[in-house]
Amino acid sequence: MSVVNPQTREWQALSERHHLAPFSDYNQLKSKGPRIITKAQGVHLWDSEGRQILDGMAGLWCVAVGYGREELVQAAQQQMRELPYYNLFFQTAHPPALELAKAITDVAPAGMSHVFFTSSGSEGNDTVLRMVRHYWALKGKPHKQTLISRVNGYHGSTVAGASLGGMSAMHEQGGLPIPGIVHIPQPYWFGEGGDMTPEDFGVWAAEQLEKKILEVGEDNVAAFIAEPVQGAGGVIIPPETYWPKIKEILARYDILFVADEVICGFGRTGEWFGSDYYDLKPDLMTIAKGLTSGYIPMGGVIVRDHVAQVLSEGGDFNHGFTYSGHPVAAAVGLENLRILRDEHIIDTVRSETAPYLQKRLRELQDHPLVGEVRGLGLLGAIELVKDKASRSRYEGQGVGMVCRNFCFDNGLIMRAVGDTMIIAPPLVISHAEIDELIEKARKCLDLTLATLV
Repeated sequence: MSVVNPQTREWQALSERHHLAPFSDYNQLKSKGPRIITKAQGVHLWDSEGRQILDGMAGLWCVAVGYGREELVQAAQQQMRELPYYNLFFQTAHPPALELAKAITDVAPAGMSHVFFTSSGSEGNDTVLRMVRHYWALKGKPHKQTLISRVNGYHGSTVAGASLGGMSAMHEQGGLPIPGIVHIPQPYWFGEGGDMTPEDFGVWAAEQLEKKILEVGEDNVAAFIAEPVQGAGGVIIPPETYWPKIKEILARYDILFVADEVICGFGRTGEWFGSDYYDLKPDLMTIAKGLTSGYIPMGGVIVRDHVAQVLSEGGDFNHGFTYSGHPVAAAVGLENLRILRDEHIIDTVRSETAPYLQKRLRELQDHPLVGEVRGLGLLGAIELVKDKASRSRYEGQGVGMVCRNFCFDNGLIMRAVGDTMIIAPPLVISHAEIDELIEKARKCLDLTLATLV
């Protein structure tokens, strides 16, 4: 990336001298410096060199209503003037948190009418671990401690969140996972389905849950946690047979089901929640990201009534965060939900922009480098392969990162998960902006292929 703005160099120098960046290779970062993002509007970003970039990842899956929504700025400003902060500890509350809890449960699946607030999805999943174990202890079953998750699932980067997640690179740093968390295979047919049909593989992957429950012992299992669609793992959309089989298995055992809706929640699938899309009926749902469109940090756990009743009758729940239900975040969340509702954004995703994106995205299937294109709602994945028939990869060449770098240099943010390119644009993306995304993606695929031949 060429740099002509002297201020860019100054900011990059500050990064090298003072900033420890998240999820970054520090050697690579030091050698070329970070790209400095300075402003944003709608679905576009601008860097310090003045280059415009289409944000195909909505920040980190979160900027649902797009950048530059003055209503959210005004909501934060007004709340800061009135009550900038107070906590929810020790039998106190404030209107923004209470009103947001009601607004969330108004759009949540039926029977889920309570919310515990956090500052992030990671904290939400830490809360899940604490909450489900406490629930079973109150039910007189303190031995039900184990949570079952999936390999390559992502549930945050705190100690509990990273342990619940199934990413080996995270587990290798810090002695994770912590005890009491076990993992089953992911429903990733393209990468792991072998010679099975997608339908058969979906059933097989679901049956691994029952196998693990029996291995650990139903009396020891507290919950199964899963994303409706695995996001950071590569937009892994389960075969159609997967979730129906999972629901059959859960119905046979006395364990809780937790849907991690941090990515799928608040419209990403064309429904309010991924659990609505797949009719999952979870006992708890982790939320964050789209709740405030990323304008301010906030997360939480939506709790089904039967679980909330046990907790409410159990005395103290010794858990919480300084910023649980922060009034400014709650005010922004309320206004964000109003925008999603009143502007019919999720309806538009379901009926117009998601079908158009999925149609245009699949046009990339004919590219020589593309082994599979998949997606639903405003989620998409492009598998980069050496051979389409065998689904074999370019081993050791880092093709995904090559493509990602071409994207960044040509005005598009498309994330690489290994050799899978993924997108999740803002929910307000237009047909013309989808055309721009696909045009730039094809160009970057061409540039990537040219480096391999």
